[in-house]
Amino acid sequence: MTHAVNLDAVGRTALVTAAMRAAETARPDALHQDPYAAALAGELGPALLAELLAAAAAAAQAPPAPSGGPRPGAGGTDRRAVNAIRTRFFDGFLRTAAQEPGMNQIVVAGAGVDSRPYRMRWPDTVRYFEVDQPAVLDYKRERLAAVAPAADHRPVPVDLTSPSWPDALADAGYRADQPSAWLLEGLLFYIPEAGVHRVLDQVAELSAPGSRIAADLVNAAALTMPSQRALLEVFASWGCPWLFGCDEPEELFEQHGFKADVTQPGGLGAEFGRWPEPVPPRDQPDVYRVFLVTGRRH
Repeated sequence: MTHAVNLDAVGRTALVTAAMRAAETARPDALHQDPYAAALAGELGPALLAELLAAAAAAAQAPPAPSGGPRPGAGGTDRRAVNAIRTRFFDGFLRTAAQEPGMNQIVVAGAGVDSRPYRMRWPDTVRYFEVDQPAVLDYKRERLAAVAPAADHRPVPVDLTSPSWPDALADAGYRADQPSAWLLEGLLFYIPEAGVHRVLDQVAELSAPGSRIAADLVNAAALTMPSQRALLEVFASWGCPWLFGCDEPEELFEQHGFKADVTQPGGLGAEFGRWPEPVPPRDQPDVYRVFLVTGRRH
């Protein structure tokens, strides 16, 4: 049997996401409902989350940035608020994409232990592909063995660092000549810059005109701000340091053939009543930012 301790570093961060989704589901004002999150998080997920929150609490004692940006743990780096808003935002993206005529393929790259093919309703025509390391997908399958997916669910057990992952996706039934909706959630900041460009190039090559994409990014300052150090050290100690930040996500995705719209938690289309303070303007320095990106293939 595959246990959480056998997952590599990045796979184990998926357990933290599951733990946050389980905690969100238990709130009376929950932004989403994930009845499978607690089982997917297991015992390790909450322990890792507690370690992360302890680092955030320590960082929250730091003085505000000179520019007036939020303290870590207040709004800008409250991982639980970010995760709840991000989950709700991408739920809406996928739900809307699946209703578009001819949009019958969903691909989640770096799927982790996400439960959307189980917890959300999908049109009968949708083929739902999940690309991730074999150990991660094996763990999820075992944890949800008693649950039937609500979509034509097609796991693709291959590491995204492998140049041949598009071939594995095609072997699972993916058609590059048909429109698709892609989700890259909680993925790109763990990949070196060259790798980010490679993955986005591969996604573009696999995306017919009109295909859609969604992703989240952090800004460059998020990787260097002194107030972020404690949080970044936790991720690094787990073996999954943050490696990529971007200040102009619109330009990044345009470079790879996608016209993108960008918002931030608490911003237009991503408010949901959970963000505690105004979103700082894009030109304000020394602010930790999370970007929520949605785009369409030219």
